[in-house]
Amino acid sequence: MSLINILSPHVADLIAAGEVVERPASVVKELAENAIDAGAKNITIEISGGGMKLIRVSDDGCGMSPEDAGIAFLRHATSKLRDERGLEAIATLGFRGEALAAISSVSRIELRTRTADAAEGTRVALSAGDIEEMGPVGCPVGTTMEVRDLFYNTPARLKFMKSDRAETSACINAALRCALGHPEVSLRMIRDGEEEFFTPGDGRSESAVYSLLGRDAAKNFLSVSGSDEGVSVDGFVSAPHACRGNRAMQFFFINGRPFRSLTIQAALEQAFKNNMLVGRFPACVLYITLGFGKVDVNVHPTKSEVKFSEEKKVFDCVYYAVLSTLDAANEVKTAEISLSPSTKKVIAPKADFYKKMSAEEFRASQKASVSAPGRSAPPQQTKLNMGDVTKALFGEKKESPLPPRVEAPKITLRSPAPEYKPSPIVPRPEIPVIRETPAPAKAEEKPIIPDYRLIGEVLNTYIIVETEGSLLLIDKHAAHERIIFDRLKRDGAAMSQSLLIPVTWRPDPESLELVENNSALLEKAGFEIEPYGAREVIIRAVPSDTDGSEIAMLEDIISAISSGKAENPMEKIYHTIACKAAIKAGWKTDRRELEVLVEKVLSGEVRYCPHGRPVSVALTRAELDKFFKRIV
Repeated sequence: MSLINILSPHVADLIAAGEVVERPASVVKELAENAIDAGAKNITIEISGGGMKLIRVSDDGCGMSPEDAGIAFLRHATSKLRDERGLEAIATLGFRGEALAAISSVSRIELRTRTADAAEGTRVALSAGDIEEMGPVGCPVGTTMEVRDLFYNTPARLKFMKSDRAETSACINAALRCALGHPEVSLRMIRDGEEEFFTPGDGRSESAVYSLLGRDAAKNFLSVSGSDEGVSVDGFVSAPHACRGNRAMQFFFINGRPFRSLTIQAALEQAFKNNMLVGRFPACVLYITLGFGKVDVNVHPTKSEVKFSEEKKVFDCVYYAVLSTLDAANEVKTAEISLSPSTKKVIAPKADFYKKMSAEEFRASQKASVSAPGRSAPPQQTKLNMGDVTKALFGEKKESPLPPRVEAPKITLRSPAPEYKPSPIVPRPEIPVIRETPAPAKAEEKPIIPDYRLIGEVLNTYIIVETEGSLLLIDKHAAHERIIFDRLKRDGAAMSQSLLIPVTWRPDPESLELVENNSALLEKAGFEIEPYGAREVIIRAVPSDTDGSEIAMLEDIISAISSGKAENPMEKIYHTIACKAAIKAGWKTDRRELEVLVEKVLSGEVRYCPHGRPVSVALTRAELDKFFKRIV
């Protein structure tokens, strides 16, 4: 009996669907890319219930004939690839012909399409990959695809779906990447009946960036442009001061296709090296253009990864394009100071006097006037009086007359008050009181602090302490960070301080979802955050004693929460708050504050920072003698 079975076409489609259709966002991406390949100029994407209930994608592209509509849902049916030679230079976003077959096998689909030369359109209804209805229908030119009840026939897959909010955020992010990659297409995203974003489709990348990423992100972007040996790079990178706490705002496109690449990511961050703070990441929207034959997109089922035939050229082009942009932004231009006409009128005599003769001529005229009696005195310098300048600028000031002088009334001292004599105190009879003898209080054990001498600090970063037989160097930031972290863990919550002016923040969809899902944790950490519109939040309060970088701190916290779910998320939040609230390296610190840090370290209470780094290094007398060759 044979052990090898040939799977049915339906089971094969379900296996393919597991590779291509991971979640509703995958459907949004595939249908939007099909619409772009069809030449659409206007695309509308609607989702409901996180995309699980409904995904509708409408476009004004070329449409399909009745014959094409009938076979479009078969596996490997595509109009974008003819033979194997087409794989050598793929110019379209889709090419395998697997997307529609995979989507239809795990959902219910209704297709309405019409070409420009047809009098009527075609309607096709499918369920689990089988055509149930097909016939003519009235519809506009283009294609409308409705996907309902996704994964209704695969209950195992439904268990792995996240909440509606999470799936909605993923769908919005997928649509956003399609819109950023093709500024020439106007894309409208509608979520549960409300418009999420809209792009004008004017072909300008700056318009797409502004409408999709927001005004705050767009105003901090720097324009990038460069080309070398058949590779060109255009787009935008964030200014060094506007770098973020994660890589969520890094968008890379190759010939209009969104993709992930560690090579391009490394080129971007290498160009920013020494221009941004440690632990920060640049935001970017970079469009890379090169020959279709020099990049292979047939690497991953979702087409999100690519391979370059000349990876070093692409790396260099991105690196030097970004680096030249940063160098140009760092050039400081000296501003010219302009004077008003009234000010020029006042200082003109003095300026004209110095223009008449040089310094040598002036000194020679002074000597001649002293040595030759009877000669006329040299011309007097025009003295610049600030009163004249004030008159010229603001007019002559009128002095108000002083009020008449009023003599103070004479004060007559009264006779001294009689001396106070207290009345005699009559002793009261003592009442016996029975008191229980309290138990002797247990003395708290204070930590033993050895004798030390605080010498000072060096580089405004390290504290120098002399103890018996050794020299101690203490990292003041790491020590203070540990003290704050231990206090936050002990108290169980952080104190909050209200902002005088609330700050608005427009995070990416994934970060917004994390903020909403972890609102209780953020409130416990001292934040007060409220929704502000569809895609923004407003920050009204932050943890006390932090350095004021509210958005950067929130980005770091969200990044820490999303990076590891097994660990305690509250500890990650306390790590970030303690780092922001601690004394910074480079700050001048009061001597008393240094003494407190030294005592905490010498008592053994503080040994490591929350990240595990040591807070102090000791050099013994013997080690110092070896450094100076006193002993061998």
